[in-house]
Amino acid sequence: MEGTRLNKIGRLLQKELGDIFQKQTQGMPGTLISVSAVRVSPDLGMAKVYLSIFPSEKGKELLASVEHNNRTIRYDLAQRVRLQLRKIPELSFFLDDSLDYLDNIDNLLKDKKG
Repeated sequence: MEGTRLNKIGRLLQKELGDIFQKQTQGMPGTLISVSAVRVSPDLGMAKVYLSIFPSEKGKELLASVEHNNRTIRYDLAQRVRLQLRKIPELSFFLDDSLDYLDNIDNLLKDKKG
């Protein structure tokens, strides 16, 4: 039962953070930041947020910018979910490079065939 609650909270945080990043990137044409997953600790004190950034060349630069604005993002998140959650978890951001990994495997397989 505890796992179900954590999953619901993770999905709520994922949705709200996705909206926050969508609004922040509107002024940057050709850039997309999406939240691919959120993992919440059992005590709700920490949330690991996995970001998928397009184009991937800007990944490290945008992740550094997100980390720099961590407090502002957490405040915006708190304003959105304050009626659902008493405690807003600390946020840690990570790059989700699974799409790049899949693309690399796809290219390797194409090279093997050709």
